[in-house]
Amino acid sequence: MRFAAIADVHGNHLALEAVVADIRAQGIDQIVDLGDMASGPLDARATMDALMALDAVHVLGNHDRYLIDRPPGKMGSWDRPAHAQLDALHLDWLRSIPPTCVYRDRVFLCHATPASDEVYWLETVLPDGRVRMASLEAIEQAAKGIAQSLMLCGHSHIARAVRLSDGRLIVNPGSVGSPGYRDVHPFPHVMEAGTPDARYAILEFADGGWSVTFRQVPYDHEAMAALARRNGQPELASALATGWIR
Repeated sequence: MRFAAIADVHGNHLALEAVVADIRAQGIDQIVDLGDMASGPLDARATMDALMALDAVHVLGNHDRYLIDRPPGKMGSWDRPAHAQLDALHLDWLRSIPPTCVYRDRVFLCHATPASDEVYWLETVLPDGRVRMASLEAIEQAAKGIAQSLMLCGHSHIARAVRLSDGRLIVNPGSVGSPGYRDVHPFPHVMEAGTPDARYAILEFADGGWSVTFRQVPYDHEAMAALARRNGQPELASALATGWIR
């Protein structure tokens, strides 16, 4: 069993195109998408059109949920511009996507944690804004009740794999389309990937265990950085151009 996992496209259709092309070049035809598909001041419509046409298994991210559970006036700065680009067809499709699911009986899929689409699973944010690995105890507590030996999540945009004490594996493939952002929950902090490349992961089950390969894919990130600048998002433009918030 071999498949690709993508997450956190955030309206970056050029990064998505590059990642899908790289997945196909690896001889992979099965893809799972861990959510946060459209929200961002980029090209939500082109991204959603591409994802809806993709033969993939999807779960809903918190920003996907924000597009369908509240009026535009109560949406954030990444969701409101995306919502304005989308039609009822796109929004109805999002409403059909589950928050979690089990893929081929072997893999548990969620956006952030099994219980929440807004909480980091593999990272923790300290009150002073520093971000570090979550404790193994906290990670395992969130994995209680999950029977599958492989669990996939996104949300933090940071590619990471954690092996639990019982041998199960949790993988975040990193973000396809947003290598950095600033957030205020649970405390103000910044997440930075360090390069502008689009990220995804390849998962393979062989000889009784799971292996993961992280991929970083170059694409025309300067074009998306320019779009973010035109749309009044200089910090996102910096992240798209460099992988750092400046």
